[in-house]
Amino acid sequence: MSIDTAFLRRCLNALDRALDGLRRHASDDVLHEVFRAACVKEFELVLEQCGKLLKMRLRPWFASNRQADRLAFRDVFRHAAKHGLIDAEACERWLRYRDNRNGTAHDYGAGFAEATLKLLPDFLTDARALADVIEAANEAADDG
Repeated sequence: MSIDTAFLRRCLNALDRALDGLRRHASDDVLHEVFRAACVKEFELVLEQCGKLLKMRLRPWFASNRQADRLAFRDVFRHAAKHGLIDAEACERWLRYRDNRNGTAHDYGAGFAEATLKLLPDFLTDARALADVIEAANEAADDG
């Protein structure tokens, strides 16, 4: 089964461009606020897409697709580490990304945004690596 990563890649590109735009504007510029909001929203989208697609990628290790689909976000990443799709350190970072999102789910103020912005460089690296892992499974399925 091929897993479509097009939307994830699009969100990653949007996040990258939003972060670039944020860096080009002073904090007192209204465009800084616009780009900061875009960064936060894209962070959320990428985080959810990564969890969803990784869950699909894990299906071969479960007795049924339904069993894999029932995994909670944290368990998805723990199973990914267990099966060698990501390493233990990456798993811990993904859990921190989720904690950042969950701990501040109703706080869209500057504190949440700033905490999220600090995570973005590592997050982008990890999300791109995860997209590569998912796409590698597609290539293996195409070759088989």
